[in-house]
Amino acid sequence: MTHFHQFAAIDWSGAKGSRHKGIAVALCHAGEEAPRLVSPPGRWWSRTEVCAWLRDHAHEPLLVGIDCSFSAPFLARGAHLPGETRTETARALWAYVDEQSSDEDLGAASFLEARRGRHFYLGAADGPKAQFLHWRTCEMVGDRSTKPTTVYDAIGAAQVAKASFAGMRMLHHLDGALAIWPFDSKIDEGAVLVEIYTAMAARAAGLPRGRSKLRDAVSLDDALGHLGSRPHEPLTQYDDHSTDAILAAAWLRTNADRADLWAPPGLDAQVRQTEGWTFGVT
Repeated sequence: MTHFHQFAAIDWSGAKGSRHKGIAVALCHAGEEAPRLVSPPGRWWSRTEVCAWLRDHAHEPLLVGIDCSFSAPFLARGAHLPGETRTETARALWAYVDEQSSDEDLGAASFLEARRGRHFYLGAADGPKAQFLHWRTCEMVGDRSTKPTTVYDAIGAAQVAKASFAGMRMLHHLDGALAIWPFDSKIDEGAVLVEIYTAMAARAAGLPRGRSKLRDAVSLDDALGHLGSRPHEPLTQYDDHSTDAILAAAWLRTNADRADLWAPPGLDAQVRQTEGWTFGVT
């Protein structure tokens, strides 16, 4: 059994700028009450404010899932950015990305743009897309459907590259303030961050592939019911970011005590330190 009494999910964004419509934070407590959105300090969240919120809650029994990749592939080619980095841990990669990124609000778009065609695919001018498709160990599990795209693919609606590298900058700034799984082994007190895919929560709630985005109250309550949650308090707006965060927080609460999710078969010592793992993938 875990020590968590609170559960939060963050729908993350790698967009340029300092305020982001695409960020949503949802929080719930142990029990059946539906998760609620955490109001941002301003109209929209900034990444810096999310970082501060996490730091402020670091000593609470809180499990937090963030919808971004916590590292880049390493084992397949022996490097995170072959020919450029000699980073041998995810933590070293976080520090490198932060040092090399000049974007405001912990953004990393310039990091990717400066390396387009070499490490990242941002369009046809970069060459065949297939040469950029490299995967982490956890992304190769099962039918490879646990992640829609690689962190080296930075174009299209499904891309996760910008959000993931922005997330790595935030992880670097939070490192030491709270536990980050699976890189930290001591996760039996205080807050713990884990990587999630909100689509996994949607699958667990009975939503079919391609129709996992909830945009109305009835659909959200039906999905929450599948996860043992009571109906939610009405929202002023039913956008994908808000409903993804709410549903993912409920999914974390339901699955936090599953021992198999904390110790998946493929998570050996090297994977743990170089690539990390997505909570929920076994």
